[in-house]
Amino acid sequence: MEFFKSILLSALLAGIVAGAALTGLQALKVYPLIFAAEVFEDAGPAQSEQSQSAQAHSAQAHDHGEEAEPWGPADGGERLLFSLLANVLIGVSLGLILAAIFALRHVVDWRQGVLWGLGGFIAVNLAPALGLPPELPGMPAGELLARQTWWMGTALFTACGLAAIFLSRAVPWRIAGVALIVLPHIIGAPHPASMESGVPATLAADFATASLAVNLVFWAILGILTAIAMARLGQNSTPEPA
Repeated sequence: MEFFKSILLSALLAGIVAGAALTGLQALKVYPLIFAAEVFEDAGPAQSEQSQSAQAHSAQAHDHGEEAEPWGPADGGERLLFSLLANVLIGVSLGLILAAIFALRHVVDWRQGVLWGLGGFIAVNLAPALGLPPELPGMPAGELLARQTWWMGTALFTACGLAAIFLSRAVPWRIAGVALIVLPHIIGAPHPASMESGVPATLAADFATASLAVNLVFWAILGILTAIAMARLGQNSTPEPA
């Protein structure tokens, strides 16, 4: 029981701190780029048609007694609060995975935690971003389900590939790991027919760079704190030898 308690507490501590750090970095580096892109999105040539369509839809919804738009957090403090809650939830969930792995592989050194965090960043953020870079509002995108499927498949294949390469000494397994990492990119990510956008390319590049950078810091913090917490809490949960 103490063993599972140490995993849970480690994930909670590391996830809360890493999620809060991610939110702060996003507020400083990522959100300003999103707000800047929204200006270009609103100034697009199709804005007038979209506005007329939205007004007509709103009028019809009002006539039929329907809700015009789904609820969403308001800009400012409310939006930041919900981002914080979401990031903490993600941090705790990923922390649980890392803590379970650390317990099974006896990872107690923060340096090892950094390496595992780097592996998580590569699998979850970097590898999918090679085919589907982080997108700003107003940028063209492929069909949602196809993008989600490719993203999830790429993250899973990359994680399995990294495990095969670094957790096995057998050459066939390492070759299979490389093949798993490369396969989603050979298949190719789904993209729209046209890539034309009113968002400047430099702004999109800055957003992709900032998004990857803050997620790298997030994973590093998560790996370090999870390893440290497991090392300290696990001391009291390790069964005594007979």
